[in-house]
Amino acid sequence: METFIVSGRDRAVLRAVDAGRCQLGAGCEPVLLVDGLVCADFTAGLRLVEAGLLVAPDAARPLGPARLTPAGRALLGPVPQPAPH
Repeated sequence: METFIVSGRDRAVLRAVDAGRCQLGAGCEPVLLVDGLVCADFTAGLRLVEAGLLVAPDAARPLGPARLTPAGRALLGPVPQPAPH
């Protein structure tokens, strides 16, 4: 089994996905959009899907929300809770 090293850039993309800022398009390779723009790291979508951190795009939908897998969620760690006022 190949080990996948998650870079700081990959973590930033995963945080953007977690925040609901990303879409993933199906095609010959997954296309990742962040805030409506194609991600400058054009291999990020494919890399994170192949690593099992993002759910593969639905081939029946040209574009849909990007979603973390359980492994992607675990990699980000627990969701911080707001401090009580």
